[in-house]
Amino acid sequence: MTKTVNHWIGGKTVEGASGNWGPVTDPATGAVTTRVALASADEVGAAVAAAREAYTTWGTSSLAQRTAVLFRYRALLDAHRDDIAALITAEHGKVHSDALGEVARGLEIVELACGITTQLKGELSTQVSNRVDVSSIRQPLGVVAGITPFNFPAMVPMWMFPLAIACGNTFVLKPSEKDPSAANLLAELAAQAGLPDGVLNVVHGDKVAVDALLAHPDVAAVSFVGSTPIARYIHTTASANGKRVQALGGAKNHMLVLPDADLDAAADAAVSAAYGSAGERCMAISAVVAVGAIGDELVDKIRERAEKIKIGPGDDPTSEMGPLITAAHRDKVASYVTGAAAQGAEVVLDGTGCTVDGFEDGHWIGLSLLDKVSTDSDAYRDEIFGPVLSVLRAETYEDGVALINASPFGNGTAIFTRDGGAARRFQLEVEAGMVGVNVPIPVPVGYHSFGGWKDSLFGDHHIYGNDGVHFYTRGKVVTTRWPDPADAPAGVDLGFPRNH
Repeated sequence: MTKTVNHWIGGKTVEGASGNWGPVTDPATGAVTTRVALASADEVGAAVAAAREAYTTWGTSSLAQRTAVLFRYRALLDAHRDDIAALITAEHGKVHSDALGEVARGLEIVELACGITTQLKGELSTQVSNRVDVSSIRQPLGVVAGITPFNFPAMVPMWMFPLAIACGNTFVLKPSEKDPSAANLLAELAAQAGLPDGVLNVVHGDKVAVDALLAHPDVAAVSFVGSTPIARYIHTTASANGKRVQALGGAKNHMLVLPDADLDAAADAAVSAAYGSAGERCMAISAVVAVGAIGDELVDKIRERAEKIKIGPGDDPTSEMGPLITAAHRDKVASYVTGAAAQGAEVVLDGTGCTVDGFEDGHWIGLSLLDKVSTDSDAYRDEIFGPVLSVLRAETYEDGVALINASPFGNGTAIFTRDGGAARRFQLEVEAGMVGVNVPIPVPVGYHSFGGWKDSLFGDHHIYGNDGVHFYTRGKVVTTRWPDPADAPAGVDLGFPRNH
């Protein structure tokens, strides 16, 4: 029997009323297991109205009240890790261990939100002039929205709403319609933790719902993670409607391997970072830049490791990589491999013919490895978002950095080397927002902020960490004079106020 996923508005399940539904498939079998409600603009308006009503009290609630809820929420999330991960595997397809890792990284931001009391401390300067004090405080924005991608249906929402509500905002989440169930469970657990009705709402939908959020006058800010074209659209549209925006886009993450690197460690890292979660990560390594004469040996080591990866259903404990999210996405990813040779690449591994016994209708694709890829080929220029790793060659360190910096993307990058001087140069010279030194996927911990440069980020704020707190609050400066009772009246003075 097909399951139905409805909206979560005002602290309860609200049945979809638009008459429009979207299919949710099990990527391992290709079968439609769920239908998800696709909201109309009116249903989005109802979610925003619930959030606006809740803000009247949540926005002025004490920090102690907010953090008490968040501590209980953190405990419930911890107790339900397996349940959340199982929903992710069923609808996204990633292996259970990877889904558990996603939940753990989301929990980091919940833990950061539990400590919001120190993050929201203001500043005070006393006696800036005679009996004049100046203080700076941060206050919530009101109703804020999050639009999140299919590849991390629990983690990316948790990068947004825990900090937003800890800062005193209320939240409307529009998760991906491809794997919607985890978002509803996150909201239900928040209600069990004591979060007041309407503080966190989940509305499912497609472009209709997105556009309604971008246009709604009561939405003060929008957070987004997804592809670069949509990130640019979100930023342009929401900004034109007067909203604060952080829109994280796509990526083409490079790993520069210098001749002195430990090639076994580099090959392990390349396989892990390129093929984990079937490459459906914005921080996946999709391009290895081999410097000097090490290219052939490095490619051989990557191939040896990639050939041993076991592909299968995400709920099979022996599986190391699962299927892709949809059949259409699988076919698009495969097209980059089948067209690579005609654009000059050497196809070392071709995973396009992969099947899994007993799951023939699943969205399967194997690991693909392309060598000697040119920078003007489709496989290099586009964000493939699948298990395809391209290897490029560079004669020198300088050539490798120039190649990386010429990319329009600037999300994450890594260098593998034993040379501290080269690593230091790289972290200063490379044009990317997140850099790893012998770390292939340099996703910052929760108390540092996540975000790229160039076409990988639209807006001024990175997500979570200090940037996240600043994004979900706005500053206010208060200048105060309390005259001493013994002071004589100062009289009228039309001159510019003096403080020295």
